[in-house]
Order: sequence, then C-alpha cells, then structure tokens
Amino acid sequence: MFHIKRFTLNNQRAELSVQFSANKVSPSKEITLSYEFIRVLSPQISGGKQGKTLISHKKQVQLLAIESVGKHGYRFIFDDQHSAIYSESYLDGLCQRNNELWQQYLNELKASGHSREAMITITEL
Repeated sequence: MFHIKRFTLNNQRAELSVQFSANKVSPSKEITLSYEFIRVLSPQISGGKQGKTLISHKKQVQLLAIESVGKHGYRFIFDDQHSAIYSESYLDGLCQRNNELWQQYLNELKASGHSREAMITITEL
C-alpha cells in the first residue's frame, strides 16, 4: 500500500491531486480526482455499518479544507456542510478504481432520475 505524501487542491478546476510516496515495489504516483467524485463517494457510516446512499446535485461542490486526524486518515470539509474522514486505504481505492467507480455512479444516477447539476444556481461574486 502507498502512503499519502501530499495533497494539492486546485479550486479553479475543482480537483484534488493526491501524491503517494514510493515503496520498494512501486514508484511514487500522483492521481487527480474531481471534488465531485470525492464528495459523492464519501465514506458513509450509519448505525455502525457502512451504508450506501446515492448522492446527487454535487457538480459544483468545493473542497474547502483537509485536516489530518492522526492514524485515522484525513477529514475532508466541503462547502455543502459535509465532512468525512477518508482513510489512506479508502483514498488509495478511490484512486485505483476512479474510472470504474465514476462510471458506476453515473449509471446509478441516470437510473434514479437524479442529476449532477446543483438544485439552485450559484454565482460567485
């Protein structure tokens, strides 16, 4: 497993670059994920079990901050008042399977009749 070396937030493109450190077997790598992807695939815990809820209308979501929470991982704080703790292994899984997970999400969204678009128009002043 890789360990996270650095995060780089690009708010203009709404993307997060995750740089993983090298180990004896593999060189270092850097993966870029959209804020929307990270938000809609947020780890969800309810009643002690990992639950799954389809999250929609997050195309314009922004990642405001990332805080280290020790050995548990990193707390991602979004502008829609959501925050969640992403472990290194969870983030590694998102990075390794990002294309597959994104296509699965889009298929589920289409089948549900929901949209990626925000429910209200947001204008930056």
